[in-house]
Amino acid sequence: MKAKYAIGIDVGGTNTKFGVVDRKGNILVQDRIKTNDKDSVDGFIEDLASKLQPMIEQYGGTETFVGIGMGAPNANYYAGTIEYAANLKWKGIIPMAEKLEDRFKLEAKLTNDANAAAVGEMQYGVAKGMRDFITITLGTGVGSGIVIDGKIVIGHNGFAGELGHVIVRHNGRLHPGTGLRGSLESYASATGLRDTTIEMLQAYPEKPSILRSYSMDELTSETVFKCAEQGDEIANEVFKFTGTILGEALATFVLFSAPEAIVLFGGLTKAGDLIMQPTKQAMEANLLQVFKNKIKILYSDLKEADAAILGASALVW
Repeated sequence: MKAKYAIGIDVGGTNTKFGVVDRKGNILVQDRIKTNDKDSVDGFIEDLASKLQPMIEQYGGTETFVGIGMGAPNANYYAGTIEYAANLKWKGIIPMAEKLEDRFKLEAKLTNDANAAAVGEMQYGVAKGMRDFITITLGTGVGSGIVIDGKIVIGHNGFAGELGHVIVRHNGRLHPGTGLRGSLESYASATGLRDTTIEMLQAYPEKPSILRSYSMDELTSETVFKCAEQGDEIANEVFKFTGTILGEALATFVLFSAPEAIVLFGGLTKAGDLIMQPTKQAMEANLLQVFKNKIKILYSDLKEADAAILGASALVW
C-alpha cells in the first residue's frame, strides 16, 4: 500500500506538538506533551509514543506512513541528532532520529525547529510563492529560519541561521542556557520579556503597577500583555523595550539576505500592535535607504505550531 501519511513533530522549549499529515498538507489529528517533563530523552519518547502510537494505528499502522519528520532546537539535519540544545533537559548529543526509528519502526529525519516552521510557511502559509524570506519564532526562545532563493539555509554543519543567539547588546543579559551575554533570545523571547519586566519593577520601585500584585511565578508574558492592555505604564514600557530590540535585530538580518518579508509567529505575536509598533519603528529607523519601507513584516496565518508540524512532515515526503 502506498504511504498516505507522514508524522510531523515540533519540539519546543515548553511543549512538543505532533500530528498526522496527509499529502495535501492537512493535519488530520494532533496533540501535545510537555517537552521537559521527563529527565531523560527515552522518557520523553515514551511520553510521545503513548499519544502518537494510537494515532498511527488509527490511520492504518506503520505501512501507511512514509516516515517521521521532527523540528527541534539545535537539530542537525545531516546527522539526525540534537546537539547541545540550550532550552532542553537532554544535554550533549542526542541521536534522536535513531531513537525515533527504533521506537516507531519508521524512517525519521530532523531539522532545526524554526527551519521546519519556515518550510511549512513556504508551502502552506503567508510565504507561499516567496523565494527569499526569514521566519522568526517568538516563543520560549527565539528561533529562525532563513530562505534564500527558495532554499533553507542550513550551512556546512547543519546549524546555520541561529539568529536568536546573535549578540544584540554588548555585555548584556546572561543567557543561562548558552552562557552568552546580550543575545536576542535573552530579550525578545517570552522568557526575556519576563526578565525585562522583573528588572523594570525593581528599577522603578516608586512607580505603581498592576504587575506588582502578581507573584514571581505568576509573572508571564501573557500577564504582562493583560496589564499593558489595561494601560499599565511599566507593562507598556516592557513591550516598547522588547519591540525596539527586536526591530533593531531585524534591520541587521535584512542586510545579509535582503528578504521580501519577515514572518513572525509564536506566543509574543499575540500582543499585536503592542510589540509590532515598536518593532516596525526600530527596524525602519535602522535600515539602509535602499531597504526602507520595502520589507514586509507579516504574522503567520497558520494556526500556532501548524507551520512547524507541516514543515517537519515535509522532510519525509
